[in-house]
Amino acid sequence: MLTVYKRFDHQLQIVTDSGPVPRSWIRMVNPTPDEIRTVSEATKVPEDLLRAALDSEERSRIEIEDNCMLVLTNFPMLRGPDMYDTLPLGIILTPDQVITVSLEETEILPGNIVGPGAPAYYNTGKRTRFLFQILYKTAKVYLRFIHQINRQTDEIERHLRKSMNNAEVFRLFDMEKGLTYFTVALRSNGLVLERLMRLRKNSALQHLLPQYEEDEDILEDAIIENRQALEMVQMYSDILSGMMDAFTSVISNNLNQVMKLLASITILISTPTMISSFWGMNVGVPFLDQQMGFWVVLGISIVLTGLAGFVLWRKRMF
Repeated sequence: MLTVYKRFDHQLQIVTDSGPVPRSWIRMVNPTPDEIRTVSEATKVPEDLLRAALDSEERSRIEIEDNCMLVLTNFPMLRGPDMYDTLPLGIILTPDQVITVSLEETEILPGNIVGPGAPAYYNTGKRTRFLFQILYKTAKVYLRFIHQINRQTDEIERHLRKSMNNAEVFRLFDMEKGLTYFTVALRSNGLVLERLMRLRKNSALQHLLPQYEEDEDILEDAIIENRQALEMVQMYSDILSGMMDAFTSVISNNLNQVMKLLASITILISTPTMISSFWGMNVGVPFLDQQMGFWVVLGISIVLTGLAGFVLWRKRMF
């Protein structure tokens, strides 16, 4: 999908004009080969840079050409209730346009909200600021997902205290795997942000990274948020790893408690069964010819069962 946006009257609007539009943002989501070829010919950006973000295994990096610069970052994705992943997002700066390329739609980019309700602070004409705002929003979404994982972990913890199956452990495993993806992505994103901080003062890149008054503050905020997200994801990853080990033992202990209770009940039931079996033999037994024999045997069974129950209670078997 190929969409062109430009800021008009302080709002982000979709542009329907054919051909390259100066001071615009070209958004490409899972583009076709024809769309890649069209954008490459219109903006003079090499096709390999446009395809860089289409490999889901690409790591964050910066590539600089004569007339463009690729900033490849990784953004978080929610795949299910407890499943998280990361995908690459390519942001290409040219002297006239900003081009973004991704495999899937993402809330990181503002293109889902256009017209009167669109955020006014996205300005396609200020390419450097636009880039830094995307990087800052990426770090904020990471933080939101990390807080969401923490809340889900607390919920799972409450269920695990009485659980006897592995469903919650598998949920923890899915979230731990997502945190591992976040850790790798945040580290590589941090390297990209640090390099951008160094490149912003490079006079040879002023045609690609023009500086405005508020740009440096936005980049510094993005670096701070990224570092905070990395610290939090490492902390929660350690907590999740410890929880998985602990609650695996808890589930096993809960099953042992159930088995112990069932064994105690089996012992109590088997006591009167054993007494009845003795008096049901086809041989001479005590109280055979007495009218009260049944009640005597029943009383013996009750006394022995009560005694067995008392012993099991003292042994904390139930």
